[in-house]
Amino acid sequence: MDSEHATRVQTSVYYLAAQRASSHARQRLIPAWVIHFGIFGVFLVALIDASPIPLPIPGSTDILILILGAHGEWPWLLALAGVAGSLIGGYLTWATGKKGGEAMLDRYMKPRLRRRITGWIRGHGIRTVVIAALLPPPIPLLPFLLGAGALGITRRQVLIALGIARSIRYGAEAALAMIYGRAILRWAHRYLAGWSDVILYTFLGLIVAGILFGFWKYKHDQHRSETDSSHAGAHATG
Repeated sequence: MDSEHATRVQTSVYYLAAQRASSHARQRLIPAWVIHFGIFGVFLVALIDASPIPLPIPGSTDILILILGAHGEWPWLLALAGVAGSLIGGYLTWATGKKGGEAMLDRYMKPRLRRRITGWIRGHGIRTVVIAALLPPPIPLLPFLLGAGALGITRRQVLIALGIARSIRYGAEAALAMIYGRAILRWAHRYLAGWSDVILYTFLGLIVAGILFGFWKYKHDQHRSETDSSHAGAHATG
């Protein structure tokens, strides 16, 4: 009995030690503050990613949903937060295109890309936005939302299309996080554990830099638009 009892105690100790080591490995792979940022972080990143101030890393929202879902956050809540953020950011981009008209497309797109997107939207309408919002990176969403606003696609159509497409995309990623979450963590810990801090802070640094640059560019474009309008008015008066 003493031998059996000692064996059980030893097994329990090993089990608890392994559990603690596993938990410690997870915390080392991604700091706890990032995990707690969770749902709000996905919402904020998705909002910015669909806004006129796009992020420098394509698929930032997708990455966060997969990683945070694998670390125990509710994947479906992460997906909903991503959809909500995309709708708000998408509306802002659509409104920017509607207000600026086709002249706004010239500021955000090169002539070749502008011609293509204009042709796609005029030829296929809202289906173009659905496909752009559904496809993974590097397909950009910003030009299609701007084009939809500038070319007369209604707000209701854009929000319905964006909501459906993002729900499918982020829902699929939430399912992947639920099914393959442990495998993702094992792979990441095996190959990236030594670089996790570098990767994480580089990722966050690029997001912050992209937001600051986007704000500067947005204000710069607004100022240039006002200057051009005043010059046009002065010439007309003269």
